[in-house]
Amino acid sequence: MRRAWLVGLLASLALGSDLSAQRRRGGPIEIPPNLKYDGLFTFVRVKFDPSASAMGGFGWYPGDQRWDHDYPRGERNFTKILSALTTARPRVEASNILTLDDPELFKFPVAYLCEPGSWMPTDKEVAGLRSYLKKGGFLIVDDFQGNDIFNLEAQLRRVMPESRMIPIPLQHPIFDAFYRIESFEQYVHPYSQAPTQFLGIFEDNDPTKRLMVAINYNGDMSEYWEFSDTGAFPIDLSNDAYKLGVNYVVYALTR
Repeated sequence: MRRAWLVGLLASLALGSDLSAQRRRGGPIEIPPNLKYDGLFTFVRVKFDPSASAMGGFGWYPGDQRWDHDYPRGERNFTKILSALTTARPRVEASNILTLDDPELFKFPVAYLCEPGSWMPTDKEVAGLRSYLKKGGFLIVDDFQGNDIFNLEAQLRRVMPESRMIPIPLQHPIFDAFYRIESFEQYVHPYSQAPTQFLGIFEDNDPTKRLMVAINYNGDMSEYWEFSDTGAFPIDLSNDAYKLGVNYVVYALTR
């Protein structure tokens, strides 16, 4: 019962929600206006043009936006958990979608980027992300696997040429920021079952300094968030994905 309580908490928070309104992946999506900054934690999703990439990323097809995978149920479910467990005061019924060259991004300390195999930022977006990270912003990269890592590495080198993706050790404070994560064994991709590798971009390439980018290679924690109240995945795996996300946000807000 203890292992099921996070998903059980979400179910209780979500009572009365209209599951019939769920969007099918790849179908039309309505994006509400972005919220103005008001001091509350707002989940920010990075928007980009997937057609700019020559390969488009694994499984890409025209009409698939890529950056919107798991939207909006992934962040809605996650922020409900974040609100119930922490003092972060997140918005739970809305989130923002911003490009990396949008000045509004600098008002929000955490940004989420998914499907980086299709991500090829413009020069302005590269400059925007570089400035965002150096001024204290924190980027989460999620929902990708396989050869997509090569495009991510290439684009991050455009952003910060001196930086390298380095494995984040289990002993790093991010894995003890709220929940103590004692093993990586439970983290696997929801479909391929490949073990997730946690990589990071650190200030000055020094793992003892600030972690600026957290990368879930062969991972998709937002997929677990999106379907955690449907029984699509084992409860333990969904709970572990929530714990990881909570740790990321708490670390970003306290470092």
